[in-house]
Amino acid sequence: MGGEEKTSQVMPVPWQQVTPDAARRLVIAAVEEFAERGYHATTTRDLAGRAGMSPAALYIHYKTKEELLYQISSAGHRLVLRLLEDAASGEGTPVDRLAAAVRAFTRWHAEHHTMARVVQYELGALAKEHHAEIVDLRCRTDRVVRGIIQEGVDTGDFVVPDLAGATVAVMSLCIDVARWFGAERRRSPEEVGELYADLVLRMLRHAGPAHQ
Repeated sequence: MGGEEKTSQVMPVPWQQVTPDAARRLVIAAVEEFAERGYHATTTRDLAGRAGMSPAALYIHYKTKEELLYQISSAGHRLVLRLLEDAASGEGTPVDRLAAAVRAFTRWHAEHHTMARVVQYELGALAKEHHAEIVDLRCRTDRVVRGIIQEGVDTGDFVVPDLAGATVAVMSLCIDVARWFGAERRRSPEEVGELYADLVLRMLRHAGPAHQ
């Protein structure tokens, strides 16, 4: 995770706002441990050890392991929602804006694939109230993408018989980048974003290029 924050060219992660430094180290450690081991296989001792502190010190900042997962999940979902909302409110046609949204969403999942695996695939480990909050954020995220696709249908840019199904397909395609990216990097995050933008537009039966 630390390497992901070294340059301003990399898309953002939200840990700069976490204070004090010990709490921030714990969040970063939790991202790494949950991504490597899975939430349920990770102990508080694992988290504390990776952060360079004692298990007792962890409880000063976070009451439970689940609280750490919630902070990671909430921050990640809110960040990608902002990325998509920015793309949706940008200039250009629905084609332009959907391509921009897919590029941003895909690139973030590639650049921050470690965090993204936790954000996207550990949802079931959240407590009931936290789970409900994150599901709401996911629904809001889906609505942003669905709204752009609907605009494209209305303008005749897209041919989509099943709007809900198309939205799920687009979101799933982008999210899955977090699962495989990093194991074999033959493309940069930017290149994957461009590829997926082109694929999505073709999937929605738009005949033109991703760049207009």
